[in-house]
Amino acid sequence: MNTVGDTPGPRLKVERERRGLSAQKAADDMHLDAWVIDALETDNYARIGPAVYAKGHLKNYASLLGLPADEILAGYAAVAAPSVPTVAPSTVRLRTTESAPTQMAWAPIAGGVAAALLLAGLLWFKPWHSRGAAPMSVPEPIAAAAAAAAAPPSAGPSMDSEQASSTATEAPPATVLAPAAAAPAADAPGSGRARLRLSFSADSWVEVSNAAGQRVFAGYGHANTVKSIAGNAPLRVYLKQAGGVQLEINERAVAIGPQFVTGNVARFEAGADGVLRRDAH
Repeated sequence: MNTVGDTPGPRLKVERERRGLSAQKAADDMHLDAWVIDALETDNYARIGPAVYAKGHLKNYASLLGLPADEILAGYAAVAAPSVPTVAPSTVRLRTTESAPTQMAWAPIAGGVAAALLLAGLLWFKPWHSRGAAPMSVPEPIAAAAAAAAAPPSAGPSMDSEQASSTATEAPPATVLAPAAAAPAADAPGSGRARLRLSFSADSWVEVSNAAGQRVFAGYGHANTVKSIAGNAPLRVYLKQAGGVQLEINERAVAIGPQFVTGNVARFEAGADGVLRRDAH
């Protein structure tokens, strides 16, 4: 069982209560939610997120209570060191194009063409052909019939006006086919209403635009603050100092993968389904 001084959490709680501060008052002074104070005082650092956030909040909390920050951080290291970090399953889904069925469809066609060429070669070079035989002559009736079939059709005798009128009257009316109605366009992936919650452990510039391309927020997120932004998804997000930002979409924590970060600057589209996608713009 942990005693006061073994881990940072109980020590912070005792000092807060000694000073007569409530957990909500401490959270307000640090610009945090009350659940963050509860997680710090119970050593539940996995609830807070990556180690950089836990260390930053512990350092600021120790400074608020007048405790030595190096001792608090040393206690955190002793608690966090034995634990084996678990890797959360990635929420990023990448769509891939499957080309195997298309390639497999050509295999039967190629096989059929090869078989036809082989059969034609056998018929052409069949051994029972006499090498010195004279070329086969085509009978005149067959040649005449072939020439007649190859010739373009000649115009028949012209009809008089009465025959033409009768033919036009008796012909059935042509059926006019109406063009097929276009299928409705599918919704964009991740569309819907999305609420972003950004927790900052370092100052970061933030820009967010909605699905229509309208900017819904642009400004700084300061360290140890939380900002909520809502709009029609997919939301286009631009973050500087992305390593100091923790992201939640519709109250679900989402990791910002390395494929969206270049030089500590992140660009991505956040869907209402909690999935991050590459910014198509």
